[in-house]
Amino acid sequence: MVGRVGPGTLRLTEAHRFPNRPVRLPGALHWDVLALYAGVLDGLRTAGRLTPLTSVGIDSWAVDHGLLDADGALLGNPVHYRDTRTEGVAERVWATVPAAELYARTGIQYAPFNTLYQLLAARDSPQLAAARQALLIPDLLTYWLTGTRGTELTNASTTQLIDPNTRTWDGELARRLGIDLTLFAPLRHPGEPAGHLLPGVLAQTGLTGPLPLTTVASHDTASAVAAVPARAGERFAYICTGTWSLAGLELDAPVLTEASRRANFTNELGLDATVRYLRNIMGLWLLQECLRAWDEPNLPQLLSDAADSEPLRSVVDASDPVFLAPGDMPDRIATACRATGHPVPRSRAATVRCVLDSLALAHRRAVRDAQRLADHPVDVVHLVGGGARNALLCQLTADACGLPVIAGPIEAAALGNVLVQARAHGDTGPSLTDLRTLVADTQPLRSYEPRGTPEAWQRAERRLDGA
Repeated sequence: MVGRVGPGTLRLTEAHRFPNRPVRLPGALHWDVLALYAGVLDGLRTAGRLTPLTSVGIDSWAVDHGLLDADGALLGNPVHYRDTRTEGVAERVWATVPAAELYARTGIQYAPFNTLYQLLAARDSPQLAAARQALLIPDLLTYWLTGTRGTELTNASTTQLIDPNTRTWDGELARRLGIDLTLFAPLRHPGEPAGHLLPGVLAQTGLTGPLPLTTVASHDTASAVAAVPARAGERFAYICTGTWSLAGLELDAPVLTEASRRANFTNELGLDATVRYLRNIMGLWLLQECLRAWDEPNLPQLLSDAADSEPLRSVVDASDPVFLAPGDMPDRIATACRATGHPVPRSRAATVRCVLDSLALAHRRAVRDAQRLADHPVDVVHLVGGGARNALLCQLTADACGLPVIAGPIEAAALGNVLVQARAHGDTGPSLTDLRTLVADTQPLRSYEPRGTPEAWQRAERRLDGA
């Protein structure tokens, strides 16, 4: 994506799009990171033909990493977080550091794929034994582009090895678990320079140097939250929608209570000393996998038919780990409905309505619980990311939460990325409010007012809980 930023100006242009196809090899599910890097080079080449570039920034998903040997060479393609290698690892960790203490130290929710569990799952592997560095995905791409190594802070917080109060590594925790923190390169903060594109990269892409790579909030959710179009003083919740739904609040300090742990909220670090207090929900991955199982049918027609389907007839727990792995999603949804006594969807449209009702219900729970646990009331919900295109999901979320929903921008992560670059180069105001005001003033947004009453959603919630 190419961003143009200036006074009253914020525009994105898609320069290049390329697939991200995980590869299952004997023993593990991997990312094809070399293909991704080739796609990045192709994108840079195309971007440079569109306009002269001032800066480059990289954000991606969290927790996954590549291991480098003593010469800086990659020791195999990174393992995908949806791989099963971490099954049972958390229980072994909790035998050394109880779950309550682990949360009080890191503020990170339990998820089987956290980097902490991935490293321990690989503890006895020859690959980890040969490793001298672990670079999270955006940091790995940065290294290949610039030759410099660092660990960006917002993404580092998802490893479950960062103290959210000091915003540095928790050395004692790592020692107790036998994790060598020297594997990680020094921490970097959004806005800091990360080097310049290497001569070989410039030659491959046709770009003119020197061209700096600027550290951004490299966890895509952190970049997306930075681009939430909230006005100064607005009390808001956010839902970053895509493969995952990340629903929560922006806070000044982490919430590390036992009640917060039991509610499975996480405290990830955000831009400008903020905390992203949120719950991970399986998100539109459920719909994506259904569409894949149905061989990519006509989605607009399916959504239209789903809007006409009976509301809240069947709901599932959208945070249930049973939905984490790829494959057979319609069957797994049907099985989950049977297990909770809900009618099994009898058509594709009914399955889609089940997915969207379930996501809206999960959004309702997350927004309500976050306000209670953080003692932080909100007046509006900002829904950003790809799900902002889905009018039915946006309206159902407003209905379920009983709050207005402002949908957009769709490309929130890319906007947050380019805004941090622009600020670092003096092209925006200095505050996070300045960045968000620019988004609100320039990007197309759509508002949804809640309809109906909360009773139907309350009944659906009780049914799901077996009450």
